[in-house]
Amino acid sequence: MITHLEGKLVEKNPTDVVIDCNGVGYFINISLHTFSQIPDRENLRLYTHLQVREDSHSLYGFSSKTEREIFKLLISVSGIGANTARTMLSSLTPDQVKEGIASEDVALIQSVKGIGAKTAQRVIIDLKDKVLKVYGMDELSLIPNNTNKDEALSALDVLGFNKKQSEKVVDRILKSQPEAEVEQLIKEALKNL
Repeated sequence: MITHLEGKLVEKNPTDVVIDCNGVGYFINISLHTFSQIPDRENLRLYTHLQVREDSHSLYGFSSKTEREIFKLLISVSGIGANTARTMLSSLTPDQVKEGIASEDVALIQSVKGIGAKTAQRVIIDLKDKVLKVYGMDELSLIPNNTNKDEALSALDVLGFNKKQSEKVVDRILKSQPEAEVEQLIKEALKNL
């Protein structure tokens, strides 16, 4: 019903904002990701999702349409309510949520407070196909050609580090820096091993 609000930013907190639209103040629940995207200027536009329940009407606001779409996908999963979805989008960026679902990264989804292994698996099972289709992602594009990864791992192996542990660390680095060169991977991995 309400797709976006544009107006004067009256109040800004990490979990909510108040926007004055022509004299009417709207209380909007936000994620930490959206909070970090909100500029400190008066005029603000947020894309919204109105949740109507028997006992309340709640507005959720997002800095981008993509974040709102991911929120809607998350709340479509049984066992994930609006607050859990908001917590996910506060702990992870919308891109991390998208990639985590598409690459079936249960550990990443489960790293969000309040989400157990079963719920994380349900999120992935219910949303993987939708995420791949809606965002035009290929399953193949999620597994980059990793000659850099292989070289970094063999170097760490030669240095005497545990192969499984090294692989976990290198994968984590590649998630945040997919274009990392071999030297960069080794340096970052050494800091985390």
